Amino acid sequence: MTIIIDGKEISKKLRGDLNKEIKDLKKKYNAVPGLAVVQVGNVAASSVYVKAKTKSAKEVGIEVIDHHLEESISEEELLNLIEKLNTQKNVNGILVQLPLPKHMNEQLILDSINPDKDADGFHPLNVGKLSIASHNDENLLIPCTPYGCLLMLKGLNIELAGKNAVVVGRSNIVGKPMAQLLIKESCTVTVAHSKTKDLPDVCQNADIVVAAVGRPKMIKGEWIKKGAIVIDVGINRIEVEIDGERKNKLVGDVDYKEAEKNALAITPVPGGVGPMTIAILMKQIVEACELFQLNSKI
Repeated sequence: MTIIIDGKEISKKLRGDLNKEIKDLKKKYNAVPGLAVVQVGNVAASSVYVKAKTKSAKEVGIEVIDHHLEESISEEELLNLIEKLNTQKNVNGILVQLPLPKHMNEQLILDSINPDKDADGFHPLNVGKLSIASHNDENLLIPCTPYGCLLMLKGLNIELAGKNAVVVGRSNIVGKPMAQLLIKESCTVTVAHSKTKDLPDVCQNADIVVAAVGRPKMIKGEWIKKGAIVIDVGINRIEVEIDGERKNKLVGDVDYKEAEKNALAITPVPGGVGPMTIAILMKQIVEACELFQLNSKI
């Protein structure tokens, strides 16, 4: 019987563990982890994401310092704010919500964040650290979605070393760091994408398939070999007809119903990878706070 990897349950347990860790930090160091959230403008989707992250942070006991700025703010003013947050002792993580207005250089803004406070794990220094990390390296700030995927895989209690893993997608946010994490676990990794030749054959040889290509149901059920593990990162909104009405439905990059027939384990969409991303963000802020306190004692 196929194992359905429940991201909601795993993230719920993770948030419970974080709540205990935060209480311990308060007892031990009289410190509370702090997250600075920077939003520029009023893009509706950004507001939804910020609200969800803020709610989750407060629930586990993280202090949220909110900076909601006008869209007309200059790039220099935003850089000055980040410089201030970089040195603020009660801020352990800085989250700049993307996209930024067109008059701003997003990469320049992200690069200006103190790497030790880079909650998203996107700073070039943290990307570089992950790329050269050995199996036992810890204290890494890693992009949240791939880190969540790895925890889901580890939760299956199977040996990852030696497994053939295919990551479909090559983005800086998911595909590339996911491949690095699997290499770190001693998997044999292939990075594929929409232009890979014979993609079905590539996937059929995989013990682990991570789909992060951003195309609804692109990965077909027959592409999944018997006993493979499928992690579906995709979140795509499509129109379907239900009882004669056109309605929106969320689907992944994998044809779930067909892939489930072959997979040993699979993540659903929604309720799979999605809930893990925010939980991992909270985890990294707590770890950054603990590391800051330890370094302060040296």
